[in-house]
Amino acid sequence: MIRKTVLTLALILGSILVVCAGDLNGRWEGKMANPNGDDMTITFNFKVDGEKLTGAVEGPGGEMPLEDGKVKGDELSFVVKLGDNSITHKGKVSGDTIALQVSGPWGESEMTLKKVTGK
Repeated sequence: MIRKTVLTLALILGSILVVCAGDLNGRWEGKMANPNGDDMTITFNFKVDGEKLTGAVEGPGGEMPLEDGKVKGDELSFVVKLGDNSITHKGKVSGDTIALQVSGPWGESEMTLKKVTGK
């Protein structure tokens, strides 16, 4: 009886995690300050397959693919290469918002992404 209950709970939890990850699919936008202090829009196109996250980032420098993308529950992480530099992204999804921490050669910064619908 206990074994059946534990298995049922594990299946429910697994389904919830897949649903959370599935919400990541699509286009997300956020703003980040450039070196001059002006805001620039950065667009993230995400595709989730199980716990694997793929896609690309579009910004003023063009499009760059995501590398080493992972999704686990409502958390995600990936790396983007910009020249010889690696920019690490770690975030948490909450509905149509992602709180993203970005680490690169300049140090650390935060940005908020919003899900784009209808584009």
